[in-house]
This record gives sequence, C-alpha cells and structure tokens, in this order.
Amino acid sequence: MPVRHVPVVIVGAGPAGLTVANLLRAASVDCVVLETESREFIEQRPRAGFLEEWAVRALERHGLADRIVQGAPTHTEFEFRFEGERQRFPYTEITGHHHYVYPQPLLVTDLVREYADVRGGDIRFGVRDVELHDIDSDQPSVSYSAPESGERRLLRCEFVAGCDGARGVTRTAMPDASTTVARHDHGVGWLALLAEAPPSSDCVILGVHPRGFAGHMARSPEVTRYYLQCPPGDVPENWPDDRVWSELHTRLAVEGAPPLAEGRLVEKRVLDMHDYVTEPMTYGRLYLAGDAAHLVAPIAAKGMNLALHDALLLADALAAYCAKGDDSGLRRYSAAALRRVWQYQEFSQWLSELYHGPSSGDPFRAGAASARMRRILGSPAAATTFAELFLGKGTDH
Repeated sequence: MPVRHVPVVIVGAGPAGLTVANLLRAASVDCVVLETESREFIEQRPRAGFLEEWAVRALERHGLADRIVQGAPTHTEFEFRFEGERQRFPYTEITGHHHYVYPQPLLVTDLVREYADVRGGDIRFGVRDVELHDIDSDQPSVSYSAPESGERRLLRCEFVAGCDGARGVTRTAMPDASTTVARHDHGVGWLALLAEAPPSSDCVILGVHPRGFAGHMARSPEVTRYYLQCPPGDVPENWPDDRVWSELHTRLAVEGAPPLAEGRLVEKRVLDMHDYVTEPMTYGRLYLAGDAAHLVAPIAAKGMNLALHDALLLADALAAYCAKGDDSGLRRYSAAALRRVWQYQEFSQWLSELYHGPSSGDPFRAGAASARMRRILGSPAAATTFAELFLGKGTDH
C-alpha cells in the first residue's frame, strides 16, 4: 500500500474542511483533503445561504471572502406575518449588523478554487472506503481507495480533522464510551421548495400560521426559496404543485401584501427538523467540525455559520501546534466550539416554538408562542436580544 506522511488529513470538502485546509495552507502546514464526491458535485449541491456578518469578516481577514463582500446581497430586516398582520423586523437597525446571502455551493466553489487552484493544495475527489486508524495514538492514519484504480492508499499523519458531515465516517470513529450524543426532535418537517419565480417581497418573510409555518427567501431575481411546515416523515409526492401554491397563499396571506408570484417548482425536498450535539468534539488525534460534530435544524439558518466557527478555531489550533508545539488551542477546542454550538441550539429550539407552536394543536403552546411573538415586536429589550441571537452576536459566552 503506497504510504505518505502529512501533518493533517482533512476528511470532507464542505465549508468546514475547506476553510481548515485554506488556513493551514496559508500557515505553511501541509495537509491533504479527502472527499468522496466529485468537485462538480460539491460545487453544485443545493444548500442554504445565509452567512452571519462575523463569519464573513473572519473569512475576509484570511483572504477568503472577496466575492462575498464585493457581490453578495445583504439582508437587513425580515417580515413577520402573524395573525393576519405583517410587521417588519429591522435587525440591522437594532444591532448594526446584517446577513450576507451567499448559497453554500458558491462558498464551496470559492474555497476549492483558492485551496486547489491558487494555493496548490492537495485535494482528492471521489475517494472510496475511507477508514481511520489509531486515532487514540500519536501516529494516526487514514486509508482510502483511489477512484481511478481502487488501489488502497494510506496517509500517516499527526491529526485528523473530521469534516465529512452527519453521514460521514469520522463521526462513527468516536467511541461510544468516550462521547455523549445529545439529540432533540422538533416533531415537524419542512417541505423545501425552489420556484422559478421572482421574489414576492424585498426581504425574507416568516409566516406563522395555525396551518403551519411558511417561509419566503429570495435566491435571485428569478428564483425564490419557499418552506412549508409538514408532518415529519412526509414525502414530496404528497405535495402536488396546486397544493403547494394553495398552502403558500393561505399561510402567507395578509391584508395589503402583494400576491405571491407563482412559477415552476424545480425542487421539492422534505427536511425533518432534528438536532444533535456530540460531546466532546475530540477523541485522541481526531477533531470533529461542522455537521460531523453537531447538527442544528435549518430553523434559524445556523448550520453553515457553526461549521465556519469550528473551522476557524480548529485551523488556528492546529497551526499553533504545528508551528510552535503549542497545544493549548487543541486542548480548548471542543469546549470553545461547544459554547457557540449550545447557544445556537437553544436559539433554534426557542425559534421553533415561535414558528410551530400555533399549529401544534396544543392551546398552551399556541398561546405561549403568541405571547413570545408580541414580546419581540413590542419590547425594545426583547427585540435587541432576539436580533443579536439571530445574527450570532455575543454567543461565545
């Protein structure tokens, strides 16, 4: 079996893995990225696209956000539609910060280009049967099958960064006896829709309705993302186009609002709303980042931002160790990352009750959700707290 030694092996070429790779490359730390999919696939895989401003500024400091800063649309407010009323929530006016709208495939494309094409980094697409070995020793390794020949190859390393998502192999390498996985199920699903139709509003619309949550998010001048709350385990076949548009019109209808612009539905997927957190995010020489370590339902658009936060912490810690033998960042990594993870999880759960309480069939949950909404809209202090959490401000404590 051909063997190579490299300080860091990164499993997974999503936002977390590619950010770690770019930062290590910039710090002159050699690394190899292993990815089971093709480059074309990861650059086109549909994913959400809300980036919090702190994340963009962090990428910008490392030269990884030029296209975002120069061309990505920014969002400064959204609109609640609730009990037949519509009310704008100007979170940038409240906090001074905003969101960037930059779908994950565009970010992945930028990061792959920077790492592989500009900085000459080693990334291997289409690998198969990735296995981790001896991660509890000071000489871990990763083996895989080469896509061209099926030949087994081995990378000996000092550290493994597990960035291969919820279904990846690095999660399963964490021994049950040394980790705790906390899980939560929101008890609902979301039907994710992509419509070839112009946006019907100049901002995100969040519809809280007794029939279920509905969301409207512009993706481009010609394409709009919609969400519809549905039962968990539902299937797209239960949602013909006529039913989709009927429910969207019903759940987002308020007096004085323009009608929704309809168009061809080019995507229908059901997302079950559930979360998990792995603690600690490390075992031996394996360090998890992003969805490999934790999953937060897309209720609050936090997933990609959390992945970037993990990656920034992990890359700095690995670079400090490889350059100076300083292991303090590695020792603190899990605890530092989990502080923000749990803040985002708690906010997502809180927001889930706001969105889904009125359609729960439980009068108590519905009444509590109504009180929560009116407090946000009526109290400056509550609005400020909500806006800061929505933007990920001050959530590392």
